[in-house]
Amino acid sequence: MQPAPVLVDVAPPPMLVEVPPPQPYPGAVWTGGYWGWQGRWVWCAGRWASPPRTDDVWVQPYYEHRDGAVVFVSGFWAARGVAFVPPPPGLHLSIQVAIGGGTRPVGPMGVFVPPPPGSRPGLIVPAPIGTPPAVVVSAPPVTNIGMRIQNNTTQINHTVINNTVNNTTNVNNVRNVTNITNVTIVAPPGSTADGKPFHGDVPAASHLAAAMPTFGHVRAAAPPPVSASPLPTANGGHPAAFGAAPQAMPTSASTPMPPGHPAPPQAATGLPPSTRPTSDPAALQHERDLQLLERQQQEHQQQERLLQERQQQERQQQERLQQERQQQERQQQERQQQWGQQQAHQQEQQQRERQLQDQRLQQQQQQRQQWERAQAREQGREDARDGNAAAHRPPAGAPSREAGRPDDHRHDARDADRAHAHGQDRSREQEREKEKEKEKDRDR
Repeated sequence: MQPAPVLVDVAPPPMLVEVPPPQPYPGAVWTGGYWGWQGRWVWCAGRWASPPRTDDVWVQPYYEHRDGAVVFVSGFWAARGVAFVPPPPGLHLSIQVAIGGGTRPVGPMGVFVPPPPGSRPGLIVPAPIGTPPAVVVSAPPVTNIGMRIQNNTTQINHTVINNTVNNTTNVNNVRNVTNITNVTIVAPPGSTADGKPFHGDVPAASHLAAAMPTFGHVRAAAPPPVSASPLPTANGGHPAAFGAAPQAMPTSASTPMPPGHPAPPQAATGLPPSTRPTSDPAALQHERDLQLLERQQQEHQQQERLLQERQQQERQQQERLQQERQQQERQQQERQQQWGQQQAHQQEQQQRERQLQDQRLQQQQQQRQQWERAQAREQGREDARDGNAAAHRPPAGAPSREAGRPDDHRHDARDADRAHAHGQDRSREQEREKEKEKEKDRDR
């Protein structure tokens, strides 16, 4: 079972730099240094240790900002698959006052880790549950709230790895997948000491995160451990005792030297010499892990660039398609307008032609009526002349006083005129019939 929580009135100091030595033997787990509670905040040195049981895993310490105080659960060994249970909000805890005082937590409510080395005391960095505190050692110091830690989800060989930023990563259907994940640290420009924004990916594994280079000239080295004995497994509902004697450090000692001041000597840091034999298998494995981590970070950045390029290409393609659709719509509208204008022009032309035909037919009818009236008048005059001639004609057998008058010749001329006029009437009738047939053909 996990250790019992405590409620502390002040925030833990900023993190210290503790570079882990190479893994001494296979299966060793780096517990990672962190700030623990023993009447005041004390530094619990990190170490390589074997799990008490084969299936045990190391659970990271728990910090939570709650109602102006800090709920703390120390790191401990637990059986694999056993989920960490955060202290419920309704749990009643008696607040413990730090010996020597300290600074109240400054930041949003919720789970957090201590700030990076060199930060202003009291600040906290919101983080998911199970985040190793060592992930912030390579981040820039902060002087104001705003820095936060985000989880990442890495997909390798079609296998999704949920980065819970602890040593119990939940991996499903893993085949030839290296169990190395990372977290993202984000800080706006107004929160960092140099006034610049920060965005960086950090390995979630404690030993890899602690081995990352520190930011700038920050040197906040952790004290050397007093004991190398492993931490026992928590049991019986009681907190596990710290495997190494915690280093009781005042708050002032936890504040690193500011930039421009000389760093503590290497002998006082308790760090391993950098001149270890390169033939050490553990050192080679450590170097290979770092190289693999660097390659994975490069691949992650390359995938992000490729994704951005694909998104930009898709946007450009969508813009081109939209422009083509708009151009096609404009062309369709222009064609419809042209077709409408042509139809209107043809209708106007047909209407003018019908009007001209009607006018011609009307003129022809008027001419025929005039001719018929003229013929009727001429016929009336002829009938009148014939009547007068019959009235003055002498009886049969009487000698005519107008002997030798060419009346017969006049009658013959009139008959020829009538025949000629009748032929002209027939020709006009035929022409009108032809015109009507042409009109019918055009209407069709």
